[in-house]
Amino acid sequence: MALLLSACTTASPQALAQNDPLEPTNRAIFQANRWWDRCCLVPTLTRYRDWIPEPGRRGIHNFLGNLGGPITFVNDIAQGEVSRGGVTAERFVINSTLGLGGLFDPASRMGLAAHGEDVGQTLAVWGVGEGPYLMIPLLGPSNPRDTVGIAANVLLDPTNLIPIKQHLWWAGFRQYMVLLDLRSETLDTLQDVERNSVDYYASMRSLYRQIRAEQVRNGAAPPVGDLPDL
Repeated sequence: MALLLSACTTASPQALAQNDPLEPTNRAIFQANRWWDRCCLVPTLTRYRDWIPEPGRRGIHNFLGNLGGPITFVNDIAQGEVSRGGVTAERFVINSTLGLGGLFDPASRMGLAAHGEDVGQTLAVWGVGEGPYLMIPLLGPSNPRDTVGIAANVLLDPTNLIPIKQHLWWAGFRQYMVLLDLRSETLDTLQDVERNSVDYYASMRSLYRQIRAEQVRNGAAPPVGDLPDL
């Protein structure tokens, strides 16, 4: 609270308007994350894209998405989206069997489109405000609501119940692969944003808040008169 109050006294009016009272601290973390990105993640990502052909990367993407099916299902139901929860359950069963553990995605070819839900989105549907914009070390853009959601998603993950001797290493490797897969999907887009931005930090902040707002609305258009982000 002391950090937040002290930051509010030094934040610019533009930062406050963008719900970013911790802007100086967030910018410092953002620069550290960019250094880690250039130093560690991007070289790994380059080799990942060079060594693993597109069909292989697509299989990894499908597998990781299928592992997240139970979390999506729980959040669908918690949000009162019973029909979407049914689609999630059908996708998980079909892809886990016909899709060979999720490596393939026959459910999409059957008309069952993929979607994602997490605890942060559920809290938003329940009326919990996002709180101030945060830049989390290594993880990137977030806010208090979504940060709590990240921790809750880990607790909800049923794979934590699987008895594995080196479970911590498995969990860490899985999360790194999730990050690698996400960055592989978005690398070119983010590089375009960086090249075309006068202020890359501000562009990423706006992009994150708009994407999260759209995810909370499940892709629906915002109500008339509402701001473009939450």
